[in-house]
Amino acid sequence: MSCVISSPSTDSGKTTLSLLLSCWAFSKGIKIQTFKVGPDYLDQQQLSSIGQPICRNLDIFLSGEEWVQESFFKHSLKYEFSLIEGAMGLFDGLGSTTYSSTANISKLLNAPIIFIVNARGQVASLLATIQGFIDFDSELSIAGIIFNNVNSDRHKKLIKEVFKNEDIEILGFLPSDSKITLNKANLGLISPLDNGKEIDVDYFASFAERNLDIFSLIKFLKSPQKKMFNSFNFKDLKIYKSKPIAIAEDKIFHFQYPETKEFLSEIGIPLISWSIYDDEEIPKEASSLIIPGGFPEKYADHISSSTKSLNSLRKFRKNGFIYAECGGMMILGDFIKDENGNTHKMSGILPFRSKKSKLSVGYRYIKGLEDTPIIKQNQLIRGHEFHYWEIEDNLSELDSGKVKYQKNLSSPWKIKSWKTEYKNEGFFDEKLHASWIHLHWPSSPKVAKNFIEATQITFSKYS
Repeated sequence: MSCVISSPSTDSGKTTLSLLLSCWAFSKGIKIQTFKVGPDYLDQQQLSSIGQPICRNLDIFLSGEEWVQESFFKHSLKYEFSLIEGAMGLFDGLGSTTYSSTANISKLLNAPIIFIVNARGQVASLLATIQGFIDFDSELSIAGIIFNNVNSDRHKKLIKEVFKNEDIEILGFLPSDSKITLNKANLGLISPLDNGKEIDVDYFASFAERNLDIFSLIKFLKSPQKKMFNSFNFKDLKIYKSKPIAIAEDKIFHFQYPETKEFLSEIGIPLISWSIYDDEEIPKEASSLIIPGGFPEKYADHISSSTKSLNSLRKFRKNGFIYAECGGMMILGDFIKDENGNTHKMSGILPFRSKKSKLSVGYRYIKGLEDTPIIKQNQLIRGHEFHYWEIEDNLSELDSGKVKYQKNLSSPWKIKSWKTEYKNEGFFDEKLHASWIHLHWPSSPKVAKNFIEATQITFSKYS
């Protein structure tokens, strides 16, 4: 059965281990389907960058248990081997609970856990740590352990001595090595789409062979053999006549789930790419536009000078439907202030400026305030948020004549996190939805249906 790679905490080496195993498999001509627990985009991009099948996200909070099970079995059954990379520590989930944690996924899929632990500066304490995790939930199976940052034979020998009477397999010792260290930035790993460090597949593969018990690990990478899912059916949403939807996708904007494009294509909507980085105009045949999250703050000066793209965006606003998430929303504002305090002009479609702030991250409960293109009044959906930027509204300037914005803009919904109060968030009108919130459309029929209706109404009204 496919295993879950987990650890006591974040930054213990889960992604590195997942990449080592994926690179080793690739070097042997073996396809391995990878999965990532949680709403992560960056780890998923790393695991998708080395010639293996696209990594898939498994998130119980966002998608529900049924979707997680179906996605896992649907995609893992295509290949002989598969693995699941966990998130944070094994039991860390929604708020202070274990709901939607790596442990939750492990039990839902009946998948054993391979634990990777940072052993730097520890020997006997490692046993206490592992024993604590085992005792915390007897329903979990921690089947094997790999120790990270073990840089001497003596350290390795002492760890083996401590664990000699324990009923758990030691599957490897990883020494520190800058060649397998992954670069990081504010939101986590640097994306391979954003000038990130390219994975040296051959080196990772040889490193894995030298330091991991590959022969013993193989049995934990075997995909399940039985079909245990009923594929989601989108027949009710099928469209037989549709103009294309343009999607911003380049080194600036790339925070999107692969299932979103697959879903839109499956129901019959043609998709075309649009690159702001390359200063392209929005394709004339597009009736709607999706701008996903990304790093506009890093490329703010470049975006500001992409006059062809920004003018095209302003023109598109008059008739097309725009859906923007997080970083995508930021370029709809008036200005972005970068980390150095420099201000860069954006499209000016929405009444706000963006500036650096404290981290806002976590799952969000969402309730519709009124009927909008994405959510209906009192509908309940779920999403997540992950950004360091905040917006300053300019709505108070509307009546002064200093800026000319649409006066019918309002918030589509109110949002709350674990044990907090609801607050209004985002912007919408009949042809626009912009918010900090990331959604997983394919697993949310309400959102998918609302979006499709909005884009098709726009198509029929303005075509």
